[in-house]
Amino acid sequence: MTTKKGNTSKDEALEGVSPEIAAQYNDPIEGVLTEEVPGFNQLAGEKVVSGPNNTWIVLGRDRPGSPFSGYSGKMHTQCGTIDMVVGRMSSKAKSKNKKGEPLYADPNFISDAARIYISQKTDIDKNLQLVPGGVGNGDVKSAIGIKADQIRIVAREGIKLVTRTDDENSQGGPIKSTLGIDIIAGNEEHSLQPMVKGENLKQALERLVHHVDKLNGIVMGLVTSQMQFNAAVTAHTHISPFGGAPTTPSPTVISAGMQVMVSQMKDTTRSLLTHKANLQIYKAKYLTPVADCWILSRHNKAN
Repeated sequence: MTTKKGNTSKDEALEGVSPEIAAQYNDPIEGVLTEEVPGFNQLAGEKVVSGPNNTWIVLGRDRPGSPFSGYSGKMHTQCGTIDMVVGRMSSKAKSKNKKGEPLYADPNFISDAARIYISQKTDIDKNLQLVPGGVGNGDVKSAIGIKADQIRIVAREGIKLVTRTDDENSQGGPIKSTLGIDIIAGNEEHSLQPMVKGENLKQALERLVHHVDKLNGIVMGLVTSQMQFNAAVTAHTHISPFGGAPTTPSPTVISAGMQVMVSQMKDTTRSLLTHKANLQIYKAKYLTPVADCWILSRHNKAN
C-alpha cells in the first residue's frame, strides 16, 4: 500500500510505451486515461455518481434497461435500487456516434462489463436471462445480482450459502417452501440432478460391499458343494449284472472330474478369495476417512 507520493516522472512512467498510447494520458501517475466512455441516460429520479474510466453508481428505482423497463417503468413503489457498473458497453464503448453526437447508454445486463445490482424489488432471473432450474425464477422480490467475466468469492474463514431463514419475503408474502441451491453450468437446466448426501452414500456403499461379500460366501459354498458332488460322481460305480460285483469307475469320468476339481480349487476358489480381499481394499480406499480417496469432503457440506 502506498503511503506517500512517489517521485516517478512522466517520462519514466511512459518509458517503453508507444506514442499513440502515451498521448492518451494527461498525467500517467495521477491523471485520467483518455478513453471512449458513453454517457448515461439518466432519469430525473436517479442520482448518478460517475467516476473516471467508465465507473458508475446509480441510485434510483429498478431499471435493468430502458426508462420503461423494470418496476420503475411500471411506476411501482418500494423498488429502490443501487446499480454499480464498470465498463458500460464494455468493449463496444463509444462516446460519440459517426456524426460526432454524444452517445448515451441505458443499463445493459449483457453488454456492460461488470455489475453489482441491488434492488428492493426486481425480476433478477429475467434481468440476467437465467433458466429457472430447480429453484425457479425470483420475480417481484428483493435481489442482489452479480455479473462479470470472472467472479471470485473468498473468505478468510468460512462461507455459508443458506436459504429460507425467514417466514416472510421482503414483499410481506409468506415463504411456503424451502428452495435449495442450484449450480448450473452453461445456463442449461435440462441435465440438473440432485446432489448426493455424502453420509447416506457412504452408508449405501458399505451395505453394498456387505451384500457383495455375502454373495462371495454363497458362491464359495456352492463351489465347495459342487466339488464334493464332483468327487462322488468321479468315483461312483455301477453294479454289474454278472454276479452283482461293482464295476470299475469310468476312466473318462475320472479324467474329466479331476480336471474340474483342480480347476475349481485352483481358479474359482482362488478368484473368490482375491475378490474378497479386493472388497476390503476398496472399502479401505474409498470409505475410510483417513484414506486419500475418501469419498466425503473433509471441508464442505450440503443438505
